[in-house]
Amino acid sequence: MRFAANGAAGLTRGVGLVTVLAVVGLLPWLSHRDPALTVLRARSAEQEATEEALSAIRADLGLDAGPLTLLGRWAAGLLRGDFGTSWVSGHEVLPSVLAGLQVSLGLMGAALALAVLLAAALVAPVLVRGRGSAGAFAAMLAAVPEFLLATVALLVFGVWLGWLPTSGWQSAEYLVLPALALGVPAGGLLGRLVADALPAVLEERWVELWRGAGVSRARIAGAALRRVLPPLVPQFGMVAVGLTGGAVAVETVFAVPGIGRTALGAARSQDLPLLQGAVLALLLLGLVAGALAAGVRRRLLGPALRDAGLTLPPARPVRAHPAVPVALAAVLLITIGWGLLRDPYTVDTTVRLAPPSWAHPLGTDGLGRDVLARLGHGAASTVGTATAVGLLGLLIALLLGFLPGIAAGAADIANALPPVIVGILVAAAVGPGTGGAALAVALISWPALSAHAAALVQEVRASAFLTAQRAIGASPFWILTRHVLPSVAGPVARHALLRLPGIALALASLGFLGLGAQPPAPEWGLLLEESRAYVERAPWAALAPAVALALLAGLAVSGAALTQGRGPRRATPGPAAASPPAPARKEAPVGT
Repeated sequence: MRFAANGAAGLTRGVGLVTVLAVVGLLPWLSHRDPALTVLRARSAEQEATEEALSAIRADLGLDAGPLTLLGRWAAGLLRGDFGTSWVSGHEVLPSVLAGLQVSLGLMGAALALAVLLAAALVAPVLVRGRGSAGAFAAMLAAVPEFLLATVALLVFGVWLGWLPTSGWQSAEYLVLPALALGVPAGGLLGRLVADALPAVLEERWVELWRGAGVSRARIAGAALRRVLPPLVPQFGMVAVGLTGGAVAVETVFAVPGIGRTALGAARSQDLPLLQGAVLALLLLGLVAGALAAGVRRRLLGPALRDAGLTLPPARPVRAHPAVPVALAAVLLITIGWGLLRDPYTVDTTVRLAPPSWAHPLGTDGLGRDVLARLGHGAASTVGTATAVGLLGLLIALLLGFLPGIAAGAADIANALPPVIVGILVAAAVGPGTGGAALAVALISWPALSAHAAALVQEVRASAFLTAQRAIGASPFWILTRHVLPSVAGPVARHALLRLPGIALALASLGFLGLGAQPPAPEWGLLLEESRAYVERAPWAALAPAVALALLAGLAVSGAALTQGRGPRRATPGPAAASPPAPARKEAPVGT
């Protein structure tokens, strides 16, 4: 069965890889634009687009042969190690891809190190107190838009204080601000995931036995961390890849020549060979990261999962006080409702960039439009679309959670693609807009939930409790509907709720880059993009949607904690739940 699952995962990876590369190869024709004209504009914007000039470009690039022939030629060259030649610059693609990948990997390493340090700081109080919290602060950190954090950091540390460079990539000091912009949200996410899982482990019987036996607090903390890490390792791998490929906005703000910015520039100029090489590099990076995460997870688990000797508990956030989500929801609803009563499109240049006042409670933007009105009217587009995408991702995750082989392979491919790259492909086919942005995010928003669901399904099926159910003659349908699905659906649904702000951020990121909602729509990502040019003079225009996203994150976390805290608590089935993870030394654990 294991070999069959691995074979299915490998086949899915191969099919997904070929499909994505084929779609990329068809991009110039999917866009319904003449690729020769796009290349001509990229090479020389001043040159007149005569039929003679366009014919020369078609002959030079072989466009007359058609997309399938071009794709076949590229694949044949790839087998020889030839990534082709850029249509715009005329340079070899492979050196450009390797240079961009090297920059992105360096930035990823710095951001990941910062994220781990921040996550450790967020988790440390849980280990010290032995109990968790609602984690609203960590969720709000995770909800900070990277591109907004990048802009603020650039202004504060680069422009106002002059401590660090604001653009380029020449030495180690150039990666500080981009790594900060990427590492803080990632650290909030990782810290939140670990802090959610620790309380359930620290309440288990083996912890009490170890404490009674005089085991040091540090060793208990290390064992608890080792116990909660296996189901979270896939999430860590996804965050690592996301830092590399999903940093397009940050690389754009700081003019960092990374692989994401390279792919975005190639797509805009329809430099097909360079785009194919960049996307292939991102996909291979995702596959490697997925394989490493799976290997680390197997290493941490050892034979315990295979022998049904370890049942990993689901994350159990501490029950939140009802006043927390009620207060956050009230603030959001009042703000949005107040904004809906105002006109978001009225332009009044006499009050442009006006500070908050009674007439304009959140100030005005660069065209004199009321920020409160635009924030309220943009909630339906941002929050409503994010909720729909989240529900779709939850359904896909629950379905694929029972097909771990297919889910693992498809997740590796989907996770390797940043929302921006998928947004480019979707926008090329259907045009930029809210629907295209939602489709792009939906296509790649399910891997984290699917990995969570698959891990829970595997662990529940391996439990001694279900073994006993099978022994007494329970049917597979009974086990599925009464035990497996209820044990999986609850934690994954809460996880989906926690990811709602992240989906909203992905949609905002596409809007920020012009791939989502188009002006003058009051979408929150567009509000952030429009206010970036004058954030130093009128910070309220950018702070309004940023604070709204942070409040949405706090509401999602506290609401999930409240829901879980009110849910029925089932006794952990079987004696295996009291078994601790293997200690650092090879000795029999206490209480086994």
